[in-house]
Amino acid sequence: MRVRKTLTALICALAAGCAAVRPATAPSTLAEVPLAGTELPAGGQWPTANWWQRYQDPTLEQLVTTALADSPTLAAAHARFDSARESVRLAAAAAGAHLDASAQVARQRLSDNGLFPPKFLGFNWYNQADLGLAASYTFDWWGKQRASVEAATSEARAAAADRTAAALVLSGSVVDSYFGWQLDQARIALLQDRIATLTRYSAIADARVRAAIDDGDEHDRADADLAATRGQLASLQGSAQLRLVALAALTGHAVAQLPPLAAKPLPVLPATLPDRVGLDLLGRRPDIAASRWRVEAAQRRRHIAAAQYYPDISIHALAGLQSIDLGHLLRAGSADPQAGIAIHLPLFDSGARAAQLHVADAEITAAVATYNEAIISAARDVASSVIAGEQAESERVQQLAQLQASAQLEQSAIARTRQGLTDLRPQLSAQYAVLVQRDALAQIDAARLSADIALQRALGGGFEDSHRNSDSTDKP
Repeated sequence: MRVRKTLTALICALAAGCAAVRPATAPSTLAEVPLAGTELPAGGQWPTANWWQRYQDPTLEQLVTTALADSPTLAAAHARFDSARESVRLAAAAAGAHLDASAQVARQRLSDNGLFPPKFLGFNWYNQADLGLAASYTFDWWGKQRASVEAATSEARAAAADRTAAALVLSGSVVDSYFGWQLDQARIALLQDRIATLTRYSAIADARVRAAIDDGDEHDRADADLAATRGQLASLQGSAQLRLVALAALTGHAVAQLPPLAAKPLPVLPATLPDRVGLDLLGRRPDIAASRWRVEAAQRRRHIAAAQYYPDISIHALAGLQSIDLGHLLRAGSADPQAGIAIHLPLFDSGARAAQLHVADAEITAAVATYNEAIISAARDVASSVIAGEQAESERVQQLAQLQASAQLEQSAIARTRQGLTDLRPQLSAQYAVLVQRDALAQIDAARLSADIALQRALGGGFEDSHRNSDSTDKP
């Protein structure tokens, strides 16, 4: 009868505890990339892992490789990934069986006023030796331990995606800085030609003023243009030096350790998108993948919080030896085996379990919001880079037309000068105009290239989430 009453009370307690479990939240809805209705060119290819090789520049490849290998920028991302990877091992170890060995030898004095006075036992001091092997195992009937491992695994995958995202930002910054330096070099060369042209023009205007043929206004305008152009040259030279400093910082080296840089024409590549970009981008962007895995981890942690309402059931066993005489410790009579089963269920916790569920639900909401924000950011990045590339392409067509017209005017001015119909000033003015148009074309080409670089980054830079599962956001 006592056993029946005890079992009845235990069952009622377990039922009361389990009845308080809140139902699991419905799977949070994750957004798709909102690119519908946006007119974007398709038919392109996804970036490769070494996407910067598309520019076919060995110096650039060396810079990016050095940055990815030596830059301290990635150190924190690598450390977070290593920590998350070890967390998976910790969670898996906690979910398994445990076996512990122990040995203890102690010497103790019995109190004269204790429960067993030494005068009845015949001694005050005695030795206590224990030798044991303990095994324990907790049953994972409610999936709490499995969810812990899955949550840690999702966090590790998110950390791996974060590491790739950091590498993508770093490589993109190196490519931007390198081609920015190339643009500065191209514009510096054009400005030097413009200064030489203006210097010749100013000398002719000065000679005409000294000969009392013209007043000094034309000479003053030429000098003003010359001073402004020299100011632009100084600004670009400073910009080029700053880009070298940026490259050195990105690669983790001093400026003197950078490979020799030589001015080269900027590459011109078409900006086109792969087919089905709105769907496939979910597994191609490392930031989206990281956010998705954090949603998964938050849902698994919610499962752990819900499982706190169910009892933990574990078994344990101890094969031990105990003796007050070390010489008798290894004898059969010193055996002290134990075995048991334990059931643990907190019945009254002042709302702690409910609070844990509320925290878990809030974490899911925050993770989903971060994921959806990454989706919107991805759509903006893709659309903006493609539109910027198309805009630069349209501007380039018009700029080429202006450059051609200016070149024709220059040829006409050269022909008139050769025929002796005028002095050298119209030819120098036409030559200056051509240099201005070429400078504008160089800036448009740089904007077009910058849009292409942004597109490679917006498309994930060759990343692909190999662990992506269409059921990853299902209810745990």
